[in-house]
Amino acid sequence: MNDPLAPAVDTASAHWQALLQGLPDAAWLVALADQRVVAANDAAALLLGCARESLAGESALVLAASPEDIAFWEACAAGERGALLSDTVVTTADGRQLHTSRSIRIVGDTHALVLLRDRSGEERAERERESLLSELQATLESTADGILVTDLFGRIRAFNRRFAQIWGLPLELLQQHDDAAVHNWLTENVVDAAAYLQRLGTLNQAALLHASDRLRLRSGQIVERVTRPLYSDGQASGRVWSYRDLTERVAADERIEALTFSDALTGLPNRRRLAARCAEAVTASQAGGKSFALLVIDLDRFRQINDSLGHDVGDRVLLDVGQRMQSCLREPDLLARIGGDQFAVLLYPADGQAAEASARRLLNVVAQPCSIEGAQFTLTCSIGMALFPSHGGSIDDLVRHAEGAMRSVKQGGRANFRLHQARAEGDRRSHMRLDHAMRQALVSNRFRLHYQPQVRMSDGAIVGAEALLRWRDPEMGDVPPSRFIPVAEDSGFIVAIGDWVLSQAVRQAALWTQRGYHVPIAINVSALQFQQSHFVDRVANVLAVSGLPPPLLELELTESILLHDAADALLRLGALSQLGVKLSIDDFGTGYSSLAYLKRFPIHKLKIDRSFISGLPGDDSDVGIVRAILQMAHALGMKVIAEGVETEGQRQFLLDAGCSEFQGFLYSPGVDSLSFERLLGPPPAAAAPPAASLSPELAARRNQRRIRLVRG
Repeated sequence: MNDPLAPAVDTASAHWQALLQGLPDAAWLVALADQRVVAANDAAALLLGCARESLAGESALVLAASPEDIAFWEACAAGERGALLSDTVVTTADGRQLHTSRSIRIVGDTHALVLLRDRSGEERAERERESLLSELQATLESTADGILVTDLFGRIRAFNRRFAQIWGLPLELLQQHDDAAVHNWLTENVVDAAAYLQRLGTLNQAALLHASDRLRLRSGQIVERVTRPLYSDGQASGRVWSYRDLTERVAADERIEALTFSDALTGLPNRRRLAARCAEAVTASQAGGKSFALLVIDLDRFRQINDSLGHDVGDRVLLDVGQRMQSCLREPDLLARIGGDQFAVLLYPADGQAAEASARRLLNVVAQPCSIEGAQFTLTCSIGMALFPSHGGSIDDLVRHAEGAMRSVKQGGRANFRLHQARAEGDRRSHMRLDHAMRQALVSNRFRLHYQPQVRMSDGAIVGAEALLRWRDPEMGDVPPSRFIPVAEDSGFIVAIGDWVLSQAVRQAALWTQRGYHVPIAINVSALQFQQSHFVDRVANVLAVSGLPPPLLELELTESILLHDAADALLRLGALSQLGVKLSIDDFGTGYSSLAYLKRFPIHKLKIDRSFISGLPGDDSDVGIVRAILQMAHALGMKVIAEGVETEGQRQFLLDAGCSEFQGFLYSPGVDSLSFERLLGPPPAAAAPPAASLSPELAARRNQRRIRLVRG
């Protein structure tokens, strides 16, 4: 049987359905009588994941069954007519749970309208925001810097615990959320509150300003403050302040700076500090027109202290000397230790007179007797001085010139002072150029040897040759040995040159020997070359390689070699004598000779220096010296040769006085090897009978003829 009310119900449902479809959110209509859904829109079906038709007839508690929903529908069943508005969770047809905002309102006392809005996206965003805030807070707390965030008006928005620790903020003050009290605390805890507030005002007025400052707190801390603008939606909305405690780092930097610019032993400024102060003095002098002086002080023979008393005592001496010198300087003067036993003093302002006065005071205080651990001794020092700007416009020039003047004092006997002289500087530069040119000459084979005959007095026969070093430079031309040999000795290059002369001369003597000329070759040996540990081995190797009989090699030594270390010299000379090499003393009479040493050394010949020959036979002093040398040599069983013989009168005097040999321009200057062979004449096998087989008259006439031929 048909229900007469059915068309009316269907019509009402259709109207409700049309109304629900017009709503943007998920919605359904629940009949209060049985609490079942009578209509739902497509949005509800989409939200719950089911067909819209399947929702009709479902219980309201099936679609949303939170405790709040159950309580609401129970109240409705009891006749209460309220409303419900809250967030809840609904389960979709496929079992997913959605976070929603749910609203239930009574419509016409017979129905309830349920509206649901999906909040899943908002929920996810909120969780992400909470996670981000949590991570951000953890990050802020994990940093070593104190962080403070404020808005444009200085109101505090955030901070971390490190901020409170650095500033010593009490916990109760932070918990009060009193921004003014916090800012007052910061102001009261900086050393310069006025400057702090002034800077803070500048930063607050410039919202986009980036800044970095250092603050000194009353607690003694040094804090670095860095601030940057905080942006929101592209606009400056506040500031982020970071505070870093630099106290330990600043202290470490100060310690490093002290070590960098101070001498570890004496605590005095070091070379770097001296250079910095000199640079400041240059700038001040250029601005004010004042001069200043730089003194370089080197302790004399300080190595003896270390060698005899030990380095510990040596260190104590350096400390004592530094304190003494400091005591005699003016307040603005700077004393520095620039290395080893060397000090420097910067006098500003000062002229030459003031520098000399300071140098005298330094000499006096250093020379005061020392007594350390029972050892008593006296030190002296050598001082070199240079003035700005007359002696140089840069620090390097002043130091170099002062050190050069100091070395000149050393060479002149020590324990004195000297002002830089431009001429000495020029000489040093000339020596440097000459030393470089010598080294290039040896590599480029520009050295050569000439040979000066050594002649027997009795018959004019050539009985030997002295190897003489010659050098022609492409730019300087012929450079005399008197110019380059002292430079070579000073630089130590004389060892390499002497080694080259030894090998070349022995090779030439060996060639002459092969051709039948048994001519001894004499070679000058420098003191430095003789003192080399391998010198004897080098001589033996050269002789072995060349095949020259050792008796045909004569080494000419200076007297200083024999007296430098007599015991060591005796051992070396003995080793050379065992090789069969002949030994002679060159330039005899110009140095200090000891007869006690001479009779012990295996010397077979003395060479009288040319300075005693030039005055013969008219100079009485030269006559007396030459006669004394000849008598001493005869007493010791040694031969004597005179060098620099240029006149017949000199030769005749020497012959009458008992000199056995001579060399000089009277017979021949030094010549190349081919010219020397022509002086020798044919090899002995084809030569005339030796002079010893002639009568004395014939031998004398032959000697005169040879001399005339050579000179003419």
